Amino acid sequence: MKKLGILLTATAIFAFVSCKNDKKEIDDMDDMDDTVQVDTKADQNDMEARTISVNMESKSGSTTTGEAYFTEENGMVKMEAKFSGLTPGNHAIHLHEKADCSSEDGKSSGGHWNPTHQPHGKWGDAEGYHKGDIGNFEADADGNGSISMQTDEWCIGCGDENKDILGKAIIVHDGTDDFVSQPTGDAGGRVACGGIIE
Repeated sequence: MKKLGILLTATAIFAFVSCKNDKKEIDDMDDMDDTVQVDTKADQNDMEARTISVNMESKSGSTTTGEAYFTEENGMVKMEAKFSGLTPGNHAIHLHEKADCSSEDGKSSGGHWNPTHQPHGKWGDAEGYHKGDIGNFEADADGNGSISMQTDEWCIGCGDENKDILGKAIIVHDGTDDFVSQPTGDAGGRVACGGIIE
C-alpha cells in the first residue's frame, strides 16, 4: 500500500511538472509573437508624394516664363512643365548644375547636370546621356509649350549625388538639342531659368 502511495505521488509530481513545462513553452511562444512588429509608418512615408514647384524666369532678353512641377512617389519622379512667351518651334530643356538663375543670360546655373560623367545625348541612349538631358518640346504658334517625363533616375532630397535634383536648375534653350554636339547639344541661348529648391 505504501508503494502504491509513493507511485501515485510520483505520477502526480511528473504530471504537474510536465504540464508546467508545456505552459512555459506556450508562454515562450506568446512572447515571440509579441516581439514581431510591422513598421507601417515607414511604409506610409515611402508612399507619400513629395512635390516641388519651380517658377521659371525670363533670361537673355526673352519673354519666356512658366512653371515646372516635380513630384516623387514610390521611387519615381514625374516632371510636368508649361511655358509661354517662346518663339514657335522646338526648344531644348535640361537640368543644369546649380539652382542659380542670378545672371541675365542664365549661365550662372553652370553646365548640364552630369554627375555620372557621361557624354551628352538623348535620354536613355545606350551610348550615354547626362542626368539633366531631358530633351526637346514644341512651342505652338502662340509661343506656348509643355513637356512631361517620369524617371526613377532622379529623386527629391534623397542625398544621392547621382540622383538628387535639389539644388539644380531647369533651363529652357532658344534652340533645339541635336543630341550629338558635345557637351550641350548646340541648343542655343538660355531663355528661361528656374532653381529647384525647397
